[in-house]
Amino acid sequence: MLNLYPRPFASVGEMDAALVARWNATVEMDDEVWHLGDFACTAKAAVGLMAALNGRKHLLLGNNDPPAVAELGWASVGAYAEITCEGVALVLCHYPFRSWNGMHRGALNLHGHSHGRLKPLLRQFDVGVDARDYRPVGLGELLPASRLT
Repeated sequence: MLNLYPRPFASVGEMDAALVARWNATVEMDDEVWHLGDFACTAKAAVGLMAALNGRKHLLLGNNDPPAVAELGWASVGAYAEITCEGVALVLCHYPFRSWNGMHRGALNLHGHSHGRLKPLLRQFDVGVDARDYRPVGLGELLPASRLT
């Protein structure tokens, strides 16, 4: 991704090491993690990265994920998911939506793909690493604590 989007890393190796370190500083071993795509551009890179990351990991495929990335032992793999977390309805996809199921009843759309360059709609969050200090983001960071109860 360094050749597509400017990032503050001198090399792909430095970037990968920083992403793994920030992931593991945020995610505990038993945490549930939804990765919203563009996990790795090559299967070779993906194998090493997957093994180094904490958590029970789900993948929603992105446009840059090669087919072999889906076969790395994810808890689930898909293109789209609707889940409830901490009482909040979430619509998850690599791509941002103009409208989504439950958007007028408080459901949130979490997405990647735009690398922090898309103005979000109400209740829509880009959770890609470019928009989140190169680390995973917990739901509690997106909403005031009072919204989660």
